[in-house]
Amino acid sequence: MRQISVVYLLCLFFIPVQLLKGQEQKDVVKTDTSIIAYKLIKNGRIFGRARNYFSATVNQGALTDYFAWAAGAGIGYESPVFFKHFSMGISGFTQFNLWASDMLKPDPTTRQVNRYEVGLFNLEDPNSGKDQTRLEELYFRFRAGRELSITAGRQYPSSPFLNVQDGRMQPTLIEAVVTDWKPNQNLAIHAEYIGKISPRSTIKWFSVGNSMGVYPMGVNPNGSVSAYKNNITTYGIGVLGLTFTRNNWQIQLWDTYLDQVLNTSFAQVEWRSVPQAGFNWFAGAQAVFQHTLANGGNPDPAKTYALPGAGAQVYSGRFGRQAKSFSWFVNLTRITDRGRYLMPREWGKEPFYTFMPRERNDGFGDLSAISINTALQLRPDLNLEISGGYYQLPDVKNYNLNKYGMPSYTQLNLSVTHKFGQYLRGLSTRLLLVRKDATGETYQNMKFIFNKVNMAHLNLITNYQF
Repeated sequence: MRQISVVYLLCLFFIPVQLLKGQEQKDVVKTDTSIIAYKLIKNGRIFGRARNYFSATVNQGALTDYFAWAAGAGIGYESPVFFKHFSMGISGFTQFNLWASDMLKPDPTTRQVNRYEVGLFNLEDPNSGKDQTRLEELYFRFRAGRELSITAGRQYPSSPFLNVQDGRMQPTLIEAVVTDWKPNQNLAIHAEYIGKISPRSTIKWFSVGNSMGVYPMGVNPNGSVSAYKNNITTYGIGVLGLTFTRNNWQIQLWDTYLDQVLNTSFAQVEWRSVPQAGFNWFAGAQAVFQHTLANGGNPDPAKTYALPGAGAQVYSGRFGRQAKSFSWFVNLTRITDRGRYLMPREWGKEPFYTFMPRERNDGFGDLSAISINTALQLRPDLNLEISGGYYQLPDVKNYNLNKYGMPSYTQLNLSVTHKFGQYLRGLSTRLLLVRKDATGETYQNMKFIFNKVNMAHLNLITNYQF
């Protein structure tokens, strides 16, 4: 039924184009309805994307290795402005499991299942050979000049902690009312209320509370398995953001209010020097303060997301040089031992400067991290990025500060991106190689190693957009 509804809604917009074009050529008199439909298509924007993704993980020794190959395509439409202020948009995406390991078969040693490749498919039915279709965007938008826009419906998220995290086949989406207001050239105000979320690697829409726990939940501070899936009570998420830009400075202040569960305040200050000799210097600082609201989502400590009275503090910094041909950055992050930094992995990637693709630092306290990022523009169409980081975490058995049993580790990423031109404009390929190795104690327990460290991970991604 989901597939039928998506195809029907999209065809409702696109099929009339060809019919009406044929009518024009034959000088057939159009009805008022067909004229309106034709103008909507002609003056609107049709867009689409296709994605081909191969992923593989090689684990230590006899631990199970995995691979997966997925492909998908989507199309969308954005109407022209009507009644001077209004527009609407709709898009959908269908993906296919072309070839993959058994995503539900546990590793014989650890009894754990795949972590990375499973994300290319629907997490609730990863071995399905059927197409997996999701109606992604469906929104109405009001605009008043360039200063104010209000968008209601299904759309892409764009805040520090709720974002598309586009590292698999389909991004995260939200059902929300989002307001963007720019009262002057220096200040931008962003506000939103989120009632539902469709996390990446899913095709369903969940209430905010039920979207928490779609991904693995880790353990509670006492070491018991977390059980907050489908047990969180909340009326949704409120987000407020202020961005102030002046000369070479930008200041961002954000507050993410997860009703009855958690409040997260985020501040970021960034400075760029005046460009000279083809480059400019860059410096940035971030601070995050969290505290639990009410009972953290459930009065039962075994089923709550955050314990009452808990909280976290995070500080992150960056310094480097940006240039067209070669850029580099040195990054630092510190999560204090006051408590775990928490943010559902279903919602987006973390905004910290030390973030590196294919690993997260949520669920940890008493963390110290340093990373170096370099980017080399070999040609206008060819980019090389090399990043390395060291992440010192609490002991894997310190459950109070280590939610996912992750040992301290080093990570090295190599990324090569090629963008095609001329007749293939819109087509790009990316090769991402990741290596992670343990530097902390694992107690010779393979569950602290499998899919976490002492592993190599490959991604080969082809994208086409129009």
